[in-house]
Amino acid sequence: MEFAFTQEQEMIRDTAASFLKDASTSAAIRSAMASDLGYSPDLWQRICTDMYWQALHIPEEYGGMGLGYVELVAVLEQMGRYLLCSPYLATVAMGTNALLIAGTDDQKTEILPQLIEGKTATLAFNGGSNLWCADAVTASYKRDGDTAILSGQYRYVLDGHSADYLIIAAREEGSVGAEGISLFVCAADTDGIKRSLLPTMDQSRRQAAIELTDLRLPAESVMGDFGTAAKALSKILDLATIALAAEQAGGMQQILDITVDYTKSRNQFGRSIAGFQAIKHKAADMMLRNEVARSAVYYAACIADDALSAGPLADELAEAASIAKSYCSEAYFKNAGEALQMHGGVGFTWEYDVHLYFKRAKASEHFLGNSVYHRERVAGVLLD
Repeated sequence: MEFAFTQEQEMIRDTAASFLKDASTSAAIRSAMASDLGYSPDLWQRICTDMYWQALHIPEEYGGMGLGYVELVAVLEQMGRYLLCSPYLATVAMGTNALLIAGTDDQKTEILPQLIEGKTATLAFNGGSNLWCADAVTASYKRDGDTAILSGQYRYVLDGHSADYLIIAAREEGSVGAEGISLFVCAADTDGIKRSLLPTMDQSRRQAAIELTDLRLPAESVMGDFGTAAKALSKILDLATIALAAEQAGGMQQILDITVDYTKSRNQFGRSIAGFQAIKHKAADMMLRNEVARSAVYYAACIADDALSAGPLADELAEAASIAKSYCSEAYFKNAGEALQMHGGVGFTWEYDVHLYFKRAKASEHFLGNSVYHRERVAGVLLD
């Protein structure tokens, strides 16, 4: 396994960093936070038409670039670094991955080109528990001939209030655990779907609640066969977890850079506080955590590449995803907390961007499972 970037991967990463540095400024972030959508439609279209990032790992047969998960993670790291407000994580790391893993040929042919053109998608599966697996699915369905009738509620749906397509996980009535899980894809404005925004601590990323009331979906909406999607759902969530960990690693780097720059400019006792030994130690610890996080993320990205092609390392996906997420969750929040302390009183003020990263760090820590959840999951994988 090669752990060095190729020249093409370095170009993708550097291009993403350059674009987002100009496009996702502090002013742009705050403007998106105050909007109804939670992101700028114009910026999203630029990402889709100019940068073509939403097509990175979509196969060429569907109009994509046919690249791998390492390239996708390289872009996501920069998005986390510049706190991009967009439906990218929901659309690409959840919606697109769900279609690639569980979608039928007809579903891929119809929907993936639309996502490339700028349509958005997301995944709804969690009924409101602190679990992030098939056990979290509480919405149910019953079959009526070739039609499925779905009812139930979902929480924590990324960009669920604005997505054009929903990938919905539901279980057959009376089933438990991983049994009876099915995935469905449908337009988000279908009759029987009610969407509402949830109040969240991290205003730079929107979540929604979705309620299904006798939602009738035809057989062609089913992704694969009825009742067999638990394994596919687990794989989709593992890939999304790695993508989120990549954002966390990027945020860690930016919060370190912001803090170091601030300590160089702040003087106390006649000199810059960056020269104080205690500050140096804190910065060194932050950098160490960041480097370890990045190593875990890119190792997991390599495993994800292999898993998407059903390679020999595919069985390691769950372990690699949980290792990356468990470490990045703790490290990002720890670094954000240290950054607040090193900024002193101004770190808590609205004018400085530290609090934005602090909130994103806490929200990302719990979304898709916190460090405790993922360490227990790794222990379970090793025991099996």
